[in-house]
Amino acid sequence: MVIKVVVLALSKSGENTARSIAEKFDIPFHGRIDRVKNADVYFSNSIEHIRDLFLSGYSIIGVCASGILIRAIAPFISNKEVDPAVVSVAEDGSVVVPLLGGHYGANRLAREISNIVNGVAAVTTAGDIALGAALDEPPIGYFLQNRSDAKNVMMKLLSGTKRKIIGTNIFDLTNDNDGDVIIEVTSKPTLGSSSHLVYNPKNCVIGLGCVRNADPEELWNLVESTLSDANLAKGCVAAIASIDLKADEIAINEVAKKLNIPLLLFTADQLEKEFDRLRYPSKLVFEEVGSHGVSEGAALACVGKKGSLIVPKNKTKSATIAISGTENPLDRLFGRPRGRVAIVGIGPGQSSWRTPEATQLIADSEELVGYSLYLDLLGPLAFGKDRSDFPLGGEEERCRYALERAGQGKKVSLICSGDAGIYAMGALVFELLDRSTENLGVSDAARRSEIVCTPGVSALQGAAARAGAPLGHDFCAISLSDLLTPREDIIRRIEAAAYGDFVIAFYNPVSLNRRTLLKGAKETLLKHRPATTSVLLAKNLGRKNETLLYRKLEDLRVDEVDMLTVVIVGSSNSKILELGDGSRMYTPRGYARKIDGDLA
Repeated sequence: MVIKVVVLALSKSGENTARSIAEKFDIPFHGRIDRVKNADVYFSNSIEHIRDLFLSGYSIIGVCASGILIRAIAPFISNKEVDPAVVSVAEDGSVVVPLLGGHYGANRLAREISNIVNGVAAVTTAGDIALGAALDEPPIGYFLQNRSDAKNVMMKLLSGTKRKIIGTNIFDLTNDNDGDVIIEVTSKPTLGSSSHLVYNPKNCVIGLGCVRNADPEELWNLVESTLSDANLAKGCVAAIASIDLKADEIAINEVAKKLNIPLLLFTADQLEKEFDRLRYPSKLVFEEVGSHGVSEGAALACVGKKGSLIVPKNKTKSATIAISGTENPLDRLFGRPRGRVAIVGIGPGQSSWRTPEATQLIADSEELVGYSLYLDLLGPLAFGKDRSDFPLGGEEERCRYALERAGQGKKVSLICSGDAGIYAMGALVFELLDRSTENLGVSDAARRSEIVCTPGVSALQGAAARAGAPLGHDFCAISLSDLLTPREDIIRRIEAAAYGDFVIAFYNPVSLNRRTLLKGAKETLLKHRPATTSVLLAKNLGRKNETLLYRKLEDLRVDEVDMLTVVIVGSSNSKILELGDGSRMYTPRGYARKIDGDLA
């Protein structure tokens, strides 16, 4: 079963089919508002909603016409290695069609759905039809070592070549000992080929310990040599395990990334519970971290009581390694992951301006933190996640909370409007990390969490795009909020930008109690550029009631501006162009002067 999957219905006639699938799989049921009753999540724009789910990494079961799903996802299809499964189901359940991701869960999902709705799974993948299995989609708990050879192997089998099964028959295929194509399941580091597929059972865990700032290459060489000496394939390793003090250790994280497996962490107390099972307990390690073993203890704690040490502690000058394992593939791993704060800018508001990476990070998070209005803008994307709302003015508390939750192992998205690195929470997160704990910083656990930043469409970009190209030449941004910046600094920056003839984007132009700085900025600008200079007032960008107003600098009135307005003041060269569909503002780059000069 695919981990992240939703079922949706667009009409009343498909509601019962969709609900039966949702109940059987215990997955969320999304329904078109005013057409479907009792859904977990409602949406109004079908194409937009399907697109957002797809970009979020959700596999989609659509009880609707295939064409709707195809039109929604077509522009965003990448490649079969990463695209989630998409399955179309007829409203009466008669036909189930895996549209995308057949070898990566969709075919299996289609068959399971057809059993629920008593329909026909219209699987068209050649391997599934002729062999009854997709060899590049091994059962859960197994890893295909040479996936790139799967296509050639399946083509040979489809052309009549006989197959030989070595080890566990994970696909339940018939075996011919004289077969020329080999399908092998082994824990040994066996080399595959275009006639030999090698599958590894995920049945062992590597425990690692090291000194602070250990050499990543040294640790990786230790891992490779230990696996080689134990005659174990890398594909057998299900996880890397260590003490939580090493959550941010670069060398350990690099090993997990190279093997493409999770890093799971344990407290010293949790590791100490494995004391009786340690082969080489150490008093020195206990004095350093509070447990008698890190690599052995972490390897054992991760597999639980069903596992045992298969490689006891091995060490170099700065690192230790141990390997635990079980006879069968691991169906459960213990430990917590490294926490993460994703600092996400969602753009000015509308979901079409939210980047796919931002959408993916939000979908992958367990908890969403932010100002209530911004969290509301996420709509269905926030369904099923813990939500921590903060009011305006609670910026530091918001960031601190997100970091501390990540320090507990949670994946958190800190939601900002626009771009999170422009007058938003990005800088404050790093400021908190830069402070000492005694100076209102954050805990050591929070400092060890992962920090991810993703770009967003800023308010100035959104406003400029709506208006035309006012930022076509040199520009700057100035916040008129004096809550965190001394007023005299703001005034000095306005004067410098005015003197330099920059296009200026004013953020936070006014508030309920602050109305004079924008008026002062106007007066300063009028000393350096024409009274007829073009000005754009962009309100509620990307939301309902979006409004663009064009003014001359001399006619700019503070009472026309509110807290949701971005003010862009043009340079002395900026112009308003009247077109058939309305006014546009742009700042020329000087190409006309260059052409005139060339002609002269």
